[in-house]
Amino acid sequence: MAEAMAPRVLLVSMPYASLERPSLGLGLLQALVRREGVHCETRYLAFDFAESLGLEDYLWISGEVPYTAFAGDWTFTEALYGERPQVDAAYLERVLQREWRLDGEALARVLRVRARCEPFLQHCLSSVPWGTYDLVGFTSTFEQNIASLALARRIKAAHPEVAIVFGGANWEGVMGRELHRRFPFVDVVCSGEADASFPAVVAALAADRSSLESVAGIVYRDADGRPRATGPAPLITDLDGLPIPDFDSFFNSHAQSPAAGPLTPALVIETGRGCWWGAKSHCTFCGLNGGSMMFRAKQPERALAELRELRDRYGSTFFSVADNILDMRYFRSLLPRLAEEEQGISLFYEVKANLSCPQVALLAAAGVDIIQPGIESFSDHVLKLMGKGTTALQNVQLLKWCREHAVRPEWNLLYGFPGERPEDYEETDELLAAIDFLDPPSGYGPVRLDRFSPYHADPEGAGMINVRAMAVYRYLYPFAPDVLDRLAYYFDYEYADGRDPLAYAGPVVDRVRRWMRNGPRGDVWRTALEGDELVAVDARADRHPRAVRLESWRAAAYDACDRVRTLRGLGRLPQLSAVPDGELLSFLDDCVSQGLMVRRGDSFLALAVHRPARSWNASLGATPETAGAAR
Repeated sequence: MAEAMAPRVLLVSMPYASLERPSLGLGLLQALVRREGVHCETRYLAFDFAESLGLEDYLWISGEVPYTAFAGDWTFTEALYGERPQVDAAYLERVLQREWRLDGEALARVLRVRARCEPFLQHCLSSVPWGTYDLVGFTSTFEQNIASLALARRIKAAHPEVAIVFGGANWEGVMGRELHRRFPFVDVVCSGEADASFPAVVAALAADRSSLESVAGIVYRDADGRPRATGPAPLITDLDGLPIPDFDSFFNSHAQSPAAGPLTPALVIETGRGCWWGAKSHCTFCGLNGGSMMFRAKQPERALAELRELRDRYGSTFFSVADNILDMRYFRSLLPRLAEEEQGISLFYEVKANLSCPQVALLAAAGVDIIQPGIESFSDHVLKLMGKGTTALQNVQLLKWCREHAVRPEWNLLYGFPGERPEDYEETDELLAAIDFLDPPSGYGPVRLDRFSPYHADPEGAGMINVRAMAVYRYLYPFAPDVLDRLAYYFDYEYADGRDPLAYAGPVVDRVRRWMRNGPRGDVWRTALEGDELVAVDARADRHPRAVRLESWRAAAYDACDRVRTLRGLGRLPQLSAVPDGELLSFLDDCVSQGLMVRRGDSFLALAVHRPARSWNASLGATPETAGAAR
């Protein structure tokens, strides 16, 4: 080491990192290391590449080319391995052309990007004084791996005394152990949560390299050059004890980059880790939280203070919250504070889909104007196969309440789950036809087999066979199939029963494509009239506008079905208890036939969006209990 008692650390974010959001991991690690009195800097070199390449091409290859094509990673393979003409030609033809149907113009664009990779790496090597640092740490998530490896190899060749450390989602668990074995210029891997392990690695390398064996959660090489793994990283249970992340380097780079001029920077924050639902019922396809499903959350006072400090320090008011799921206790603490104090910020959160209407209203009042609900399907049977803990009608009611409160839902529709039935998609197609005035999905596709998911843990038990690393990996890494199986996150498979999901899900996929292309088709809303009357207006794009006037118990029944209700539950309501079951059912079925309601079994849901929107206020509250259950 250059200075054993005063190490110098450089953290690096390579293409194809986001140019609009800083790395939460690097921001935290920089703050943690500096808290220990260590000199630490961060370089966001993706801005340099975007400047060399042009913003349009950077955003295209990093955000528009399908991510499982790994086109961004592939552009740096020649810079890492040298020329491989046969492999590269096969990638272009089999992956980009045959699988993803990119045309000649798009292929030329990919090759144009690739031609800029080697000059960019030379720029990185010459513009940064690598030899003045004792440790260089790379974060690698999504399509950052090959670019990071290509630069790391060059740094190690030019400055063998510099320790190279990798971390991030691409290096978790067995993936990190295998990548460490295959790329000997990587000295240490921090696997999983690195809040404790990375500062410990910095200290160990500054003092005595042999002390690395005492650092939990890493992979390193012993004195004889043999790889050693020290087991899982300790989970951080006290999130309040973490520092506020340091994003100075990102915002300085963003401000100084001509390429980033058109982009508005956002902030990233975490208020929780793990997944409280996954701890109860791990969704079968979910590979998130590989070794850290246990849910932990910051105290609301700390979360609020962090939001304020980051907003004030960086002048950005949009926060992308990194949590995998919203802490439901925040409906009684953090969110009311945000709503009452009007912080002037907007947030994105991932949520479970069975929220109540008051909870959605509170999200809107608190500035949570974009959510990612785990919808994924509109079939009760398929949702049960996933272990989602929700129903099709709960998913619909959430989309409806999002429309009412101007909260934008970003959701996906998935198909191809083992055990699903053709009739599941016949029901789904019928339901989608009734709700296409609501927000369409952001994406759709067949279910993936991801590492760390229950499907990956027991594929045969789920009816998935011939599981192997997704075919694209063979063009990214020059290793044997068994090695690829250990370093891959995404996997290909076949169904044990030989099914072709598109044979029965095709009509739903076609409908979703049209929905996404056209956007919401018209509108359906209800508004109150004088007395006990209301009017439901159907102004969908493919229908003549019409208004249906309801009064007395019919108006009460329709309003009661603003959330999912069973016939029996409706009959227990005081305003409907005197209505004969047969008459009530006849009215509900008539609403269904008119397209003003949807039905699943004995459960009903009114489709009309409430106007005006019901505003949240503290006296109404928004308890953690959901209104999802049909009663």
